[in-house]
Amino acid sequence: MEKMSRVTTALGSSAFSGRTMFCHLDAPANAISVCRDATQVVVAGRNIFKIYTLEEEQFVEKLNLRVGRKPSLNFSCADVMWHQMEENLLATAATNGAVVTWNLGKPSRNKQDQLFTEHKRTVNKVCFHPTEVYMLLSGSQDGFMKCFDLRKKESVSTFSGQSESVRDVQFSMKDYFTFAASFENGNVQLWDIRRPDRYERMFTAHTGPVFCCDWHPDDRGWLATGGRDKMVKVWDMTTNRAKEIHCVQTIASVARVKWRPERKWHLATCSMMVDHNIYVWDIRRPFIPFATFEEHKDVTTGIVWRHQHDPYFLLSGSKDSTLYQHMFKDASRPVDKANPEGLCFGLFGDLAFAAKESLISSDANRKPYPGGDRRYPIFFFKKPDPTEQFAHVSSALSVFETDLDSNRMDWFVKTARLYLLSGKPFAELCDHNAKVARELNRPQVSTTWTMLRIMFSDPANLTTPGPNHNISKLGTLPLMNSFSMKEMGSGMGSESRLERSKGESRQDNIHLEPGNSHISNNNDENEETEGSEGQAEYMFGDAELDDDDLYSMEHDNQTEEQEYILPQEAFQLRHEIMDNPSAPEHLQQDKADSPHVSGNEAEVMCLTPIESFSLISISQPLFSPHLPASFFCPVVREMLSYYAEQGDVQMAVSVLIVLGDRIRKEIDDLTQEHWYMSYIDLLQRFELWNVSNEVIKLSTCSAITCLNQASTTLHINCSNCKRPMSNKGWICDRCHQCASVCAVCHHVVKGLFVWCQGCSHGGHLEHMMNWLKSSSHCPAGCGHLCEYT
Repeated sequence: MEKMSRVTTALGSSAFSGRTMFCHLDAPANAISVCRDATQVVVAGRNIFKIYTLEEEQFVEKLNLRVGRKPSLNFSCADVMWHQMEENLLATAATNGAVVTWNLGKPSRNKQDQLFTEHKRTVNKVCFHPTEVYMLLSGSQDGFMKCFDLRKKESVSTFSGQSESVRDVQFSMKDYFTFAASFENGNVQLWDIRRPDRYERMFTAHTGPVFCCDWHPDDRGWLATGGRDKMVKVWDMTTNRAKEIHCVQTIASVARVKWRPERKWHLATCSMMVDHNIYVWDIRRPFIPFATFEEHKDVTTGIVWRHQHDPYFLLSGSKDSTLYQHMFKDASRPVDKANPEGLCFGLFGDLAFAAKESLISSDANRKPYPGGDRRYPIFFFKKPDPTEQFAHVSSALSVFETDLDSNRMDWFVKTARLYLLSGKPFAELCDHNAKVARELNRPQVSTTWTMLRIMFSDPANLTTPGPNHNISKLGTLPLMNSFSMKEMGSGMGSESRLERSKGESRQDNIHLEPGNSHISNNNDENEETEGSEGQAEYMFGDAELDDDDLYSMEHDNQTEEQEYILPQEAFQLRHEIMDNPSAPEHLQQDKADSPHVSGNEAEVMCLTPIESFSLISISQPLFSPHLPASFFCPVVREMLSYYAEQGDVQMAVSVLIVLGDRIRKEIDDLTQEHWYMSYIDLLQRFELWNVSNEVIKLSTCSAITCLNQASTTLHINCSNCKRPMSNKGWICDRCHQCASVCAVCHHVVKGLFVWCQGCSHGGHLEHMMNWLKSSSHCPAGCGHLCEYT
């Protein structure tokens, strides 16, 4: 490595001057870092790697480190850091898993110095030791951290977090040997670089991935962490257990966090999703930012204070391909625009209202609001703190209570517990859920489930009434021959309708007759069938039987109807029709050959307009009476949106799960994810953990199913020495004893292992069951009265 010049310049807080300024970059930036003397900044990204000089009025490009005709993936940077001891030394984390160091003192165009390719996946973070020149630390997506000595070709230590990917690593500013690492499973680990075999301390910091961490530059034990749960937490690491001392709730996931120099209580944050602004928070007032920088048009990817002793200049890079220098005096102050009143609803409908004491006291004689019981105002007086830069005011809080019975959420809890979302046929699920809603006095929801069953059930699976039920229906209906032509109205027998239907029905009937085994060629039975055609039409219109009813009706009632014989002429002919050129000749011949039918009758028998709706014709329709399921999808989509807008995400998610692929493609993934998250949040508020877990398991959104796969690290301790087992075998690497030995047979248990939670002894399931049949004491001889659940 080329000789590097050491920078020892000490700058006062008033050494810098400048203004808020920016420059356009060639590509989006992923990370930025400044040199020790705060005169240069390096910008790194997937397609950019440049150094800019910080002048008083502008950024000036000094050096492009991305050289060569076809730059390799080593130039594609996820993170960059400028050494704070050596002004010519840089380190980058490459997306291909390489850790690269760069020596700016090299005379050649290519400044690459050393290349470490030990990580198998993307390196998320690199960090130089604050005082050791040659010590470099890296954290990767593969779950490992590596410590490099830049005088050697390989890493000197490898740290395994035994967890998911490492998102950030940071050396402590005060403890020489300590560094912190944050992980995607929500854990933060503290390591000693001298002990790569095991972490010194581990605690769960967030309910999702921890994206960043930063040690306080002045207070030795303070560690700030930021995660996807939209929180920034400050931990006191000087105690035996990590203690959360401050918590800031932001509006988006926290991607970067940096303590502000010379200001003990201030830190800056930015997000890589949704929110483009940079916030500076005073952790003593976590509900509103102390200052806001709103210049970026896309998400901010990197923030750094220009100098470690100057709190007035902040540098930032963004996906909008800009590099900014922010002057703190130009930042907007949200507290100046904030509303001095606060309003919040409680879980059970209570309303809390906080405002200035003067506003509440002047309104003390006002009557209570309708529908709520107003308590006497509660006054809060905060003790003045001379170190705070806040105005000292007192506020009053009023609480309006609602009638508990009018806003109870018992229906939500009962519905969540009683609904069936899987495990049975679709129709049974709908019927069960409709019954649940009906019993909870929710008729609209019950009707919705019933309609969904009708819309999407397979027609062959619909439950049909039994044969006796059909016969009883038939018995209550009047026979067709009781109608006369006069009762049917004069409009039914027009010439055009006669001509149009003359040949059609007979052709259909004769075509269908051979396919029905119960219809013989006997003319009496044919006439009987023809005579009952009107009855079929009447039943179809008023009784609303479906296909299955008609099939069963036709079979079951044939024997009863055979005794009834209709006359050959159901209606008197209005005139003699001599010619029928439209009828096919073979049909005329077949009908004329019947021994009881004359030629004229063969022409006239199909003249009644209702004959086309014969029982045989209805039992085998020319089109399906059931609409396809896709026909109802737009209606169901609007219905789900309606329920969600009304606040009933329980109904929206339940229908989404039960219908499955029938409706899922009609609703975009973001909407589904929003519904799922809202419902799961409600379930967890009511501590319905099992229902919440079932909903997560049945969802098809990848963002939801992964909720079950977070924070599932299994820690195994040896049953003999009680220490954690680091290897994956059956032998403890410390006491060299088998970790899971059956207390009955004294062999290693390699299958299902059961143990008593009181004494920790156990063994094979079958052996333990047989032992407990004769004795209730522990088979290991410890004297404990074991209980197994």
